[in-house]
Amino acid sequence: MKLVLIISGALLLAACSAEPGSAKWCEAKNEQPKSEWSGSDLATYTKNCLIDGTEVGSEGWCEDLSGKPKGEWTADETKTYAKHCVM
Repeated sequence: MKLVLIISGALLLAACSAEPGSAKWCEAKNEQPKSEWSGSDLATYTKNCLIDGTEVGSEGWCEDLSGKPKGEWTADETKTYAKHCVM
């Protein structure tokens, strides 16, 4: 029973974490010291947070991705597009 509660808690916390490149994630990174960022964080921040409207899930992001051939989408892009742009 304890194991089920621990796993459920972990899944709940993971579901609440901000998606890398999203507006919420960009805001959290702005609050975090740059010395704690990974190389991946820096690349994601540069790609999605420096120019307004390019955050993952934003209207601009959805428009840009919809212009990209669907055969070139990554699995993460497909999942994120469905989550933010379709619903």
